[in-house]
Amino acid sequence: MFKILARINKLILPSFSKQQLDLAKANKWQMAVIGFRYYVTTRALN
Repeated sequence: MFKILARINKLILPSFSKQQLDLAKANKWQMAVIGFRYYVTTRALN
């Protein structure tokens, strides 16, 4: 399930690493997206 969700994340959600976003300057919704992507990615790898 998480592998499918990870592929959907890759297609739909923005990649902030490509935009070189500074985490100290990220607003709340950007931090939420980063946290969600991290959670799904770690679960997909297990």
